[in-house]
Amino acid sequence: MKAAELFIKCLENEGVDKIYGIPGEENIDVMDALLDSNIQFITTRHEQGAAFMADVYGRLTGKAGVCLATLGPGATNLITGVADANMDLAPIIAIAGQGATTRLHKESHQILDLVNMFAPISKYSTQLREGVIIPEVVRKAFKVAEMEKPGCSFIDFPENIAKEEVVDKLPLKVQSPTPPAPPQVRIEEAAHVISEARFPLIMSGNGVIRAKACDKLVEFSEKMNIPVATTFMAKGAIPFSHENSLGAVGLQANDYISCGFDRADVIICVGYDIVEYHPYLWNKNKTLKIVHIDPTPAEVDEHYIVETGVIGDISSALESLMQIATPHEEHLASNLRETIVNEMSAHAEDKNFPVKPQKILWDLRQALNPEDIVLSDVGAHKMWIARMYQAERPNTCIISNGFASMGIAVPGAIAAKFEYPEKTIVAVTGDAGFMMNSQEIETAMRHKQAIVILIWTDSEYGLIKWHQMRHFGRPSNITFTNPDFVKYAESFGAKGYKVESADDLLPTLKQAIADDTVVIVDCPVDYSENMKLTEKLGDLVCPI
Repeated sequence: MKAAELFIKCLENEGVDKIYGIPGEENIDVMDALLDSNIQFITTRHEQGAAFMADVYGRLTGKAGVCLATLGPGATNLITGVADANMDLAPIIAIAGQGATTRLHKESHQILDLVNMFAPISKYSTQLREGVIIPEVVRKAFKVAEMEKPGCSFIDFPENIAKEEVVDKLPLKVQSPTPPAPPQVRIEEAAHVISEARFPLIMSGNGVIRAKACDKLVEFSEKMNIPVATTFMAKGAIPFSHENSLGAVGLQANDYISCGFDRADVIICVGYDIVEYHPYLWNKNKTLKIVHIDPTPAEVDEHYIVETGVIGDISSALESLMQIATPHEEHLASNLRETIVNEMSAHAEDKNFPVKPQKILWDLRQALNPEDIVLSDVGAHKMWIARMYQAERPNTCIISNGFASMGIAVPGAIAAKFEYPEKTIVAVTGDAGFMMNSQEIETAMRHKQAIVILIWTDSEYGLIKWHQMRHFGRPSNITFTNPDFVKYAESFGAKGYKVESADDLLPTLKQAIADDTVVIVDCPVDYSENMKLTEKLGDLVCPI
């Protein structure tokens, strides 16, 4: 068989059912081999959209999402989405066609050294130099991408290698390492630190969701009577409605949840990675005792020197700790939780227009079921979603926070809908981020993937203005104009609505969900609330 055919058989062996991408001249043998495969190829309108789809697929499923491009500009267009996946610890396989190996040694049309280009944003980056190595390369790529901590594997596939005939080669057996149980001596050390703490606090990172340890985390919190704060990327690891939940931390400003860290003496970091919320923001004085519970050792950082590290399977670690650690009688943050809950509902009946961010998120939460999925783009709205959207289940609020790239929400929502057709999927985006990958609406319409796109419209780069006003008291070059988003939606055959009053928002969202197609909801937002929040947090007095 041809090397390209062997390559597709190896992808099938790994359980791949979808590839997102764009065909090109240098990947035509792979594209032809796909015609005889059960793998579905999702033709996107931009390679960045393909990479973001694979990124969100990996984050939601724990299996590596696959994206494909041709050489040169096709490959470079993958980079932003690949970097996002790699930094957000989402497993992804990025594949690019390449010119023939006979012209890689010299200047040649569209030739770039892709292996070295992708190396800094990948866990594994390689080129297929012989057809016979395909089974080993593909198996290694998936194994590396999916094992803790997950990330990207990149494969460069030259066109002449794809055409080679390969004899007596088959895909390799799929094997994945199982995290070991933590050493008992570390369990005992951690149990002692937790038992002796006056005011311990749990910080859950996205690793808890990846390890499918959310139920065990909740059980541990209940039995030990210790409150839980989550990072942006771990929203829903404990239901917001749970009495021990303090919501999400990571606004990089003093906030109510920061009050819990200010009072705590021990932070139990479970499945946490420092890229999610850097420890210099919550351990400024380097005085907190840290218990690190994760399948991998802690990163070296002067603000993250651990008292003890419990390395191994997260669920096993929490179960073992529950058996010997002493539960706490006094709860750190009952008053704190009451304050946070009250703030969430404070704008439920707000009639102001344009609509305040707090009101938009309140109505969005009312329109959705607990299992439905919200994907946040990057911008000022992301800060409000991370702070105020009440996630009740893991992986129901997807936020790009490591690389934090604009443009992820629309393609990410499409990938989510492919995997969870029974759920309502909402892409929440600013008008700037929306226009970066809005062309993928055509992809969604072509594949009949019903998603709701809620655009917070302000005709500015709102998050940048927020920072400019905080630092300099005046904005600089942040304004732009928008198309008519309703007509824009209709031009794709989708539906569009414009919110004209605060009272319009909830019924419009409910109608958009009922329409069962791609729907754009254009909602003008009052971002004057950004500076009010900054002032409020600057004057905050902890309610403990």
